[in-house]
Amino acid sequence: MRFAAIMMILPTLACAQVEQGAPNTDFQPAFASQTRAPALPATPVTTSVLAEGLANPWGIAALPDGSYLVTERPGTLRRVSADGVLSDPIAGVPQVDARGQGGLLDVAIAPDFAQTGTIYLTYAKRYDGGTGTVAARATLTGNTLSAVQEIFVQTPPSQATMHYGSRVVPTADGKVFITTGEHSTPADRVLAQDINTTYGKIIRLNADGSVPSDNPFVGTDGIDSIWSYGHRNVQGADIGPDGALWTMEHGPRGGDELNRPEPGLNYGWPVISYGVNYSGSPVGSGESAREGMEQPVYYWDPVIAPGGIGFYDGDYADWQDDLFIAGLNPGALVRLKLQDGQVVGEERLLRDLGRIRDVEVLDNGELLVLIDADPGSIIRVVPGQ
Repeated sequence: MRFAAIMMILPTLACAQVEQGAPNTDFQPAFASQTRAPALPATPVTTSVLAEGLANPWGIAALPDGSYLVTERPGTLRRVSADGVLSDPIAGVPQVDARGQGGLLDVAIAPDFAQTGTIYLTYAKRYDGGTGTVAARATLTGNTLSAVQEIFVQTPPSQATMHYGSRVVPTADGKVFITTGEHSTPADRVLAQDINTTYGKIIRLNADGSVPSDNPFVGTDGIDSIWSYGHRNVQGADIGPDGALWTMEHGPRGGDELNRPEPGLNYGWPVISYGVNYSGSPVGSGESAREGMEQPVYYWDPVIAPGGIGFYDGDYADWQDDLFIAGLNPGALVRLKLQDGQVVGEERLLRDLGRIRDVEVLDNGELLVLIDADPGSIIRVVPGQ
């Protein structure tokens, strides 16, 4: 079904420091640029509705022919044409566990998609009496998936239908990063510190699901597929201009984190955090820093509730290499300017559109954002107009 584009000009309100208000903890940042960066100049943008009528869209990926794949959390994968026509559900998608925060989650295109048709999906699945995050690869031909192969299954399964992660990022060197959550409950969250589980971890695999020999825990204690640990609920991941993986994870009440995960390192959850429990009680040790645990590059308090992320590489010079973050609550598209690995400026865009779940940076320099609602939509964003 085709929907006419609705055009509007949305001026950006860029007062990041004013908008955030007073933090709800007494934590002090470890270094000056770690939070509340100066507000960037406002960017004028034009938005239009590309497609409507989606059921809680969660992940989007651009295809070489100018169309897009978009996941719907209840379990449907659709192709969206360049002019916004939604396909019927794509056949062959695995059955998902669409309870709580679970369902069909991320989608990504393999670097060699034009030759192989390979895509990657992440989703919640029921198995062994519980639920967990699963990643699969498959071949897309027309509107059908075939050769579906699970390459990662989270262990152990949980009884909690929360905090699945989960993004999947194929890389040009034939590797795949997969992000997970720790299922949120007090009994589960401590497993983010346990390198014999895949709760609250960054996973790194070869494209076929095998384990790279240079992963940090190969040949030692711990699960070979783990890249880094001590994460809470990582729902944003992308490769930066520096060639490294960058991630965004949800904090509790305060403490959303931007990280650049390094192999074998511990990012602290749930021992340290820049947030507190929703009840107001301390998290873990009640500290924001501890020896042997890594600090986030940047954190938010109050939170932005981050979804997907994307680094900008397009024609609009003011945005070059900037990081865009989908924000669910209070709802915004957040732009960060980085310099020498630290955040030097922040802007909030699209603060009247609702829950933004994912952002896709297009080759033509435009953005697509997903509005997580039922019905939800895909919004095209053109900068500088």
